[in-house]
Amino acid sequence: MNSLIVETFAQMAREKNLDKDVLGGIIEEIFAVLVRKKYGLDANFQVIVNMSKGDIQIFLEKEIVETVENETLQISFEEVEKRGNEDELEIGDIYVEELKLEDFGRRLINLARQTLNQRIREVEKDIVYKEYYDMLGEIIVGDIYQVRKNDILINHNKHELLMPRSEMIPKEKYRKSETIRAVVKEVNKTNQGPNIIVSRADNTFLRRLFEIEIPEIYDAIIQIHDIAREPGERAKVSVESQDDRIDAVGACVGMKGVRIHAIVRELNNENIDVINYSSDPVVYIQRALAPAKLKAIEINEAEKKCTVWADNDQVSLIVGRNGVNIRLAMKLTGYSIDVIREEKPFDEYEDDIELVELREELSNEIVDLLIENRFDTAVEVLTAGVDELVQINGITHEKAKEIIEILKDQFEEE
Repeated sequence: MNSLIVETFAQMAREKNLDKDVLGGIIEEIFAVLVRKKYGLDANFQVIVNMSKGDIQIFLEKEIVETVENETLQISFEEVEKRGNEDELEIGDIYVEELKLEDFGRRLINLARQTLNQRIREVEKDIVYKEYYDMLGEIIVGDIYQVRKNDILINHNKHELLMPRSEMIPKEKYRKSETIRAVVKEVNKTNQGPNIIVSRADNTFLRRLFEIEIPEIYDAIIQIHDIAREPGERAKVSVESQDDRIDAVGACVGMKGVRIHAIVRELNNENIDVINYSSDPVVYIQRALAPAKLKAIEINEAEKKCTVWADNDQVSLIVGRNGVNIRLAMKLTGYSIDVIREEKPFDEYEDDIELVELREELSNEIVDLLIENRFDTAVEVLTAGVDELVQINGITHEKAKEIIEILKDQFEEE
């Protein structure tokens, strides 16, 4: 029966791919529980499991006494005599009895089986937890097997991984059975087993893609300093070469952009700006705000604040569509950035605009009024400014400001 029980337990372990030594330890613990249930918590015993031979031995130890006061710990000399061991032992010695598994009864053996099942599940959960905990920050490749409203479930090596909506790339479409790459972001223990969270939106995913596509980064010849990212929209990555002979940005972009395009395709056409890192915050911020041209930069290192001055036509480049360029620049550099717009002298505009061409923007009434007061072009009105315009009957201070803004917009559009 011993070998049968061990083989049954070993079969359960093989199905779960458990180590034999781990299984042996679990069996020892389980039968220790059975002994205590049958013989009491104070019982002195040993459980020996030999997985190679498929054998379990359980030895119960009791002190030989004349009068038994504690049946769990003591046995009478008279009882020892009945068992035929009186020639070898005397009062005060320890009597060792080998217990047979049949003595525990079918109920306790079934309890052992159930307990082993439970312990194996716990060990299996620990193995999975450790496996993925060691993979934190690494990319996995799995298959999507369920797409739900707020998350998707991924099958990886027969384990279930979860990608919440917050870790997805916005507007990216996910379909059942598709292969997907993601980075292991979190591994948490729960009563149901490890909860493994993967991400395509995390900065680490972008960093690992750079390491895969750019050997110089994997080999630490080029170092990634900072990453700022709005998934699916745009990202900025600052890099620095540890070898003066290698251009960090050029190596990342690759011949005809082949390296960076591979990453962009993986990220659902997310635009990626690669810039050279600089320890000089002024230079770093200038590069982070590219392609905009800045006129001046003022740094407050203590408060991590920065003020930049730029011409009117550069402000839209600094800010970017929906403010994404300046937000990423702030994340990348760690500085809060304020932009001050510098008005371009109106006499520097190469192409002036006749006011008669702006009747739709300004209205016929305003254009006629301005022409009557000897203003024929947009530059003439802008040069005059609000103070002169309010001298014209019919133009209030608010109206004068509105006219100036409309004319400025005409030049910015050009």
